[in-house]
Amino acid sequence: MDKAKPFCIPKRAVWEAYQRVRANHGAAGVDGQSIEEFEADLSNNLFKLWNRMSSGSYFPPPVRRVEIPKDNGTGTRPLGIPSVSDRVAQTVAKDYLEPIVDAVFHEDSYGYRPQKSAKQALAKARERCWRYDWVLELDIRAFFDNLDWELLLRALRRHTDCAWVLLYVERWLKAPVQLEDGSLLARDKGTPQGGVVSPIMSNLFLHYAFDCWMWKHYPTIPFERYADDAICHCKTRAQAQHLRAALERRFAECHLELHPQKTRVVYCKDDDRRGTSPDDSFDFLGYTFRPRRSKNRWGKYFVNFSPAVSNKAAKAMRGTLRSWALHNRSDKSIEDLARMFNPVVQGWINYFASFYKAALYPTLRHVDRVLARWAERKYKKLRGHLRRARHWLARVAQSRPTLFAHWKLVQPTAG
Repeated sequence: MDKAKPFCIPKRAVWEAYQRVRANHGAAGVDGQSIEEFEADLSNNLFKLWNRMSSGSYFPPPVRRVEIPKDNGTGTRPLGIPSVSDRVAQTVAKDYLEPIVDAVFHEDSYGYRPQKSAKQALAKARERCWRYDWVLELDIRAFFDNLDWELLLRALRRHTDCAWVLLYVERWLKAPVQLEDGSLLARDKGTPQGGVVSPIMSNLFLHYAFDCWMWKHYPTIPFERYADDAICHCKTRAQAQHLRAALERRFAECHLELHPQKTRVVYCKDDDRRGTSPDDSFDFLGYTFRPRRSKNRWGKYFVNFSPAVSNKAAKAMRGTLRSWALHNRSDKSIEDLARMFNPVVQGWINYFASFYKAALYPTLRHVDRVLARWAERKYKKLRGHLRRARHWLARVAQSRPTLFAHWKLVQPTAG
């Protein structure tokens, strides 16, 4: 701590922020500097950053924008990538703010919060879908691009008067975006997806725009929100339609807009609720909620409204498998492949096998089909004999059932 500086920012806070940025890896920003290059002169880089932040002379560089494909395959989504030093600076501010604002956030806000997770949101949504007949699925059009700065800074000032936090948050909001052709784009609203402070800023904005408003005006209607994805549980269609109209007005007051096609009223149909509705399914956090055939504890089948991995998520996983290009990895052993890809496959299992895991099995079996094609190319005796390659893979799985992460759920077959 340097008392001569206008702002008292501990050097240790900068060091700890760097450690978190380093652990998260991440791409280079507009300066092209990677984390490894930043570390080459680590002491000077961190001191320079601390000195500028403490003196009030830190100005964030432009944010590099890249376009990433949307999960549904319809276009791209802009992602902002700050430089390494800027990610460290944003992490310092996040570490200061998070304990202050997280303590006041709504219990049903799950996104980007300590001790909260998407699986908790899904479990609560499943429970409430069993108790409430209707769901209002909300979709805010281009939320991160349209977030109002004045309203956000007003909300931030309600929770802190820390001068350096207020100063730098405003500078981060106003930092220009560098497009892929190198040109700079000035902004007057929004916060880049990909920024370290963007999630906590979006949560703070929606805490007042949505969470508190719902608690005040519709305390009997429960909801789950994960960042800008939210669903509300209603007892009747009329209640859901009324809430939709009220939320359209509320978000308009906050300079936001609900997507007219993606915001829908959904009926939670099952064996006990046999009404009709144009919509009886919705997607939330990579899962599709819809009527599904289930078995109770006594072995009797019934129709249950429950979540399972969505088609979009399964398609994205198959796309990841294609990107591995296993047919070009004949130089690798099967043990090498297991070491390389088990962490990814285990991550899929950890998340998508949490609810109705049988829906994940086709994707896991596709992993085995890809492995069989790899074996067919690698071993001369299997070339041109895919069925024989599947037999070979089944024998490997039988003798080494823990080699691949998904084999504990689905064993490869020779068929």
